[in-house]
Amino acid sequence: MVLKSTFTFLAVAALAVFTTSPVVEAHSWADCIDWKFNNPKKPDWSDKGGKCQGYARRFPLGKAFGSLDSAYPNRHYQQVHKNPNSALACSNRKAGAEPGSDETRANPPSKAYGGKYGRMTVTTVGDTLCVRWPAKNHAKKNEPNNMVQINLSKARNGKDISQQELLKNTIARLPYKNCMKGSNEDRRACGGCFKVPVRASGTYLLQWRWMLNKNEWYTSCADIQIGK
Repeated sequence: MVLKSTFTFLAVAALAVFTTSPVVEAHSWADCIDWKFNNPKKPDWSDKGGKCQGYARRFPLGKAFGSLDSAYPNRHYQQVHKNPNSALACSNRKAGAEPGSDETRANPPSKAYGGKYGRMTVTTVGDTLCVRWPAKNHAKKNEPNNMVQINLSKARNGKDISQQELLKNTIARLPYKNCMKGSNEDRRACGGCFKVPVRASGTYLLQWRWMLNKNEWYTSCADIQIGK
């Protein structure tokens, strides 16, 4: 009788913990590096409003928008808290508070694109690139509208540069909460656009970088091929 009562108590307690535990909020990443609107006069970041023409490194195709926080490995990469500006700029699937998926540079860079991965961004100086990301519950009214940094290396056809060097080459700051309306705070589509600055023809590292809280940064890396 005591054994049965103890079992019942433990079962109820476990159910209470399961049902009352708060939902863990996920963190964001760049879903698309080169988003093309169906109607540029009416920008629409949803899947119905355009198509992605360029992705981050080794970005898996065929996944529902905003779902890659539940994949393995998940997509978001969190740089270390103590000194994020000295952390790896791109995830190697090992470093960081939340390692994320592998975004190390391939040799040649094109090997990180195509097939099961999205295509590489091909653009020109002066062109407009539009980057998309999922809100992941961080675009609510009570959430800070921290800016997304777009950093673009000046090192042509070379190895990835450090995070500190990338911060010397911030070419745009985009409001994180520039999102579509919708009741699903997790899967709301957000984004922003910028002009490609002057660079010699070649392939460059582009970084999407966003601060959720102080010293808590998330990044996505992509190779972009710039022509004249």
